[in-house]
Amino acid sequence: MSQHTLPEQYIIRVEGHLSASWSEWFEGMMITQTESGETILQGSVEDQAALHGLLAKIRDLNLTIVSVARVKADPPTVLGEQP
Repeated sequence: MSQHTLPEQYIIRVEGHLSASWSEWFEGMMITQTESGETILQGSVEDQAALHGLLAKIRDLNLTIVSVARVKADPPTVLGEQP
């Protein structure tokens, strides 16, 4: 049984600094360096297979993963609905 799901937003933190030029290799993820010496990769991930692919790329670069978090989007609102 196959089920189509919408892409999810993820934030992946790794130790060390990656240049923003790696963005294309990481499927267009936005890359931000922190003052604490970490890199944040943030963006849309199509499905679990794509997430595992990103994590494999991080492993292949011998980077240490600090955290992986799925960012919940706000639920869609119905037109005319009051909060």
